[in-house]
Amino acid sequence: MPGILLETLRGNRAEQTPMWLMRQAGRYLPEYRELRADKGGFLELVYDTDGAAEVTLQPIRRFGFDGAILFSDILIIPYAMGQKLEFLAGEGPKLSPKLVDHTLSSLEAVPERLSPIYDTVAKVVAGLGPETTMLGFAGSPWTVATYMTAGEGSRDQHETRAMAYRDPAAFGAIIDAIGEMTVGYLSGQIKAGAEAVQLFDSWSGTLAPSEFERWVIAPNAKIVSELRKIHPDTPIIGFPKGAGEKLPAYIRETGVDAAGIDETVDPAWVASVLPDDLPVQGNLDPLLLLAGGEALDVAAKRILEAFADRPHVFNLGHGIGQFTPIAHVEQLVATVRNWRA
Repeated sequence: MPGILLETLRGNRAEQTPMWLMRQAGRYLPEYRELRADKGGFLELVYDTDGAAEVTLQPIRRFGFDGAILFSDILIIPYAMGQKLEFLAGEGPKLSPKLVDHTLSSLEAVPERLSPIYDTVAKVVAGLGPETTMLGFAGSPWTVATYMTAGEGSRDQHETRAMAYRDPAAFGAIIDAIGEMTVGYLSGQIKAGAEAVQLFDSWSGTLAPSEFERWVIAPNAKIVSELRKIHPDTPIIGFPKGAGEKLPAYIRETGVDAAGIDETVDPAWVASVLPDDLPVQGNLDPLLLLAGGEALDVAAKRILEAFADRPHVFNLGHGIGQFTPIAHVEQLVATVRNWRA
């Protein structure tokens, strides 16, 4: 029997609301910090398949979440496309050469860099019970392109947005190349055992409506269409962070099976504008999880109540923070587990 998370993503309401948390495998866990210190750098840990599988399983053992999200990074795609990838202490990820200064043709693809990720998926699946859904993921083309273009993250993606306006043909080629590799990458994860996948578009909120249509909706729609031809029964979660009022168009036009929503969106509004049978995932503010207390319980119950009449996966509006107390996560799990519509 599939777990309640997978059933919910397929559009079926469960007696209990399933839950998992974005970035649940990571720095807030002492067992992760211990393993990371032993293995070395972040990228080294991602490519240590035994270590990456262990990190993926750690929050399942501790909290009993209904989904295990692959421990990896969205920048594995540009790494496989031929960019150099480094994670520098205190500075975050760096990619080179920057495509704002170099052509896409200057990169030489190294697709074998994807294979260890599939091995990690298979090892995690071997360690999970049938009640826990294995979740794969990839970054959406726009978000991945912002890093490939600028060589690093930024608050407003100004270099990438400027390039998209200045030379849409060249930028479109980058988007298309990312999309093509992403389809193969997600398919590889599914073949290795992923039961559902999520497309992260963490920087979609910086785009004007027409650019959102061009660089977020259209590329994701193509990925969904191509992936569904290969894996028609695998649910696809679309998470366009910052989409706001553009969320209904994103859901309608991309064809994703479930909508991931961030903490800036009112759950009651989401419930009113999306199809009644569409699974929704979200959307607690990660800072409420950091704060804890009564405010955490009140906000969690408000979200649960807003989505009580539809398939709902409880999650955060983005990733769990590094300094989140374990006790607050335990508090949230208890609140969600004990709640009934």
